[in-house]
Order: sequence, then structure tokens, then C-alpha cells
Amino acid sequence: MYLGYIIVGALLAAVLLSSAAAKLTKAEMVVDSLTGIGVSLKLFPFLAGCEIAGAAGLVAGIWWAPLGIAAAVGVVLYFVGAVGAHLRKRDLQGAQTPAVYLIFGIAALVLRVVSL
Repeated sequence: MYLGYIIVGALLAAVLLSSAAAKLTKAEMVVDSLTGIGVSLKLFPFLAGCEIAGAAGLVAGIWWAPLGIAAAVGVVLYFVGAVGAHLRKRDLQGAQTPAVYLIFGIAALVLRVVSL
């Protein structure tokens, strides 16, 4: 299970960093998606910071399990909020990507807990 966490955690961290970069550079697709559901551009740096912190915690969690578990919980909560925000505006297509990330966050959490 530990190897599974390393793989899932590292891949999820890479995706989180990519998503954070898209928010920080205000990629058109991300801006359209998030502003379309009412997220202010002023929140983009905060959201990107949350993703960067989650990625760092997942990677550090390879060596220190409590941090990996805490980071995975944070990632799960972040994406529960993201999916919820899209569903609140009935944006089913926009909810798909964060829902996939949510599933990987849950997988990382479960894998890290069972690998103790």
C-alpha cells in the first residue's frame, strides 16, 4: 500500500501543481470555468496556494505519514468544495474534473492510512 501511496500521491501532487499554475497564470479555460460559477479572480492566488500546500504535503507525506494524511484530508476537502461549487451552479461539465481529483484525493488518503 505504501508504494501505491507514493504513486498516487506523486501524480496527484503533479496535477495539483499544474492546476495551481493555471490559476496563477490565469489560463483562459480556468478563468472561464471558475468565474462562470462565481469565483472572484481575487481568490485565484489563495486557491493556488491551497493546491501548492496540498502538493507539498502529499510529497512530504511519503516520509512523514501524519503530514501526508493531513494533506490528503485537505485535498479531499478542497475538491469537495470545488465539486459542490460547480453543482450549486448546475455546472455538471465543470464538476467532472474536480470530481476526478476528489477521487484521487480519497485514494491517496486511504492508501496513506492503510500503509501505516
